[in-house]
Amino acid sequence: MRQQRPERRHGASLVRGALVPDSTHDQRLLDRRGPAEWLHMDPWRVMRIQAEFVEGFGQLAELPPAVTVFGSARTPEDSPEYQMSVQLGRALAEAGYAVITGGGPGCMEGANRGAREAGGISVGLGIELPFEQRMNDYVDLGIEFRYFFVRKTMFVKYANGFITLPGGFGTLDELFEALTLVQTGKVTSFPVILLGSRYWGGLIDWIRGTLESTGKISPKDLDLVQVTDDVDEAVAAIAESDERRLARLREEREAVESNVAAGE
Repeated sequence: MRQQRPERRHGASLVRGALVPDSTHDQRLLDRRGPAEWLHMDPWRVMRIQAEFVEGFGQLAELPPAVTVFGSARTPEDSPEYQMSVQLGRALAEAGYAVITGGGPGCMEGANRGAREAGGISVGLGIELPFEQRMNDYVDLGIEFRYFFVRKTMFVKYANGFITLPGGFGTLDELFEALTLVQTGKVTSFPVILLGSRYWGGLIDWIRGTLESTGKISPKDLDLVQVTDDVDEAVAAIAESDERRLARLREEREAVESNVAAGE
């Protein structure tokens, strides 16, 4: 039996064997230890970061309306959560949305799979990690990123909303970043939906019982997130938000046209 060599993705590249480094680009960017020579490398890193933004913008600019789906990479295929992710991907595709995930296994694979099987567009935005995580087989358009913050920009910029399935630290990171962007008005008309009330119920209780009760957030901030067990309800919430956004844009355009016609 042939021994499998270690391998790692470097953006669009793949390295194996002795060429695999012992750290990732993110680790080296954030590492402040050791001699100061690393300071002279940062300007070159800026060019690499810029290239990742350009690649992401170029690949994703032509996408139809899309929804980003988050969830655990550790969800087994025979679990109810995986089946829910497949159902969600299928429902989004049937509603006319492209599905964007992190491109990995588990819930991400399920959502990509559902979209692909329903004839929709299935997108995966991968990330270089210390441990290898290959792009799942149901991704039609896959982009590999070195830096988390570039990848996160793509998750938000090209999505009409977030739907979050049960997940761990990475999923929580993405969830709370989305909520912060909505809370601070950085993005508007952007639904954030949690699928699985039993899984997310304890978190919502803590937010209400600790954050809200001690004044760390406003009572209205809880309205920024919707919890449901119904895939169709989650998809409908995205569609209704889009309808309101489009109606508001039409009203704004008509107001401008009316002012122009009146000579204002």
